[in-house]
Amino acid sequence: MGQVPRIGDWYQAVNGDRFEIVALDEEEATLEIQHYDGAVEELDFDSWNEMEISSIEPPEDWSGSLDIEREDYGVDLELTAPNDHINPVDDLE
Repeated sequence: MGQVPRIGDWYQAVNGDRFEIVALDEEEATLEIQHYDGAVEELDFDSWNEMEISSIEPPEDWSGSLDIEREDYGVDLELTAPNDHINPVDDLE
């Protein structure tokens, strides 16, 4: 038997694809995985059990699955001091 799927767990297939379990439906015996590139795929439990995968830690850069660029995060990632702040009023015209 393969890995027991749990929502939030990350896995890597033998081909290098990384994905997270995002939904389980025990009644329908299906689960949804979201690949690191953002694509979502539904699998039945039989297909899941046949997959050659291993558990992995969540990627350090989890943004890959969101399909957004670093500039699109909506925050200034370059802030260095805890007292730095962004004043939304500065952007008003």
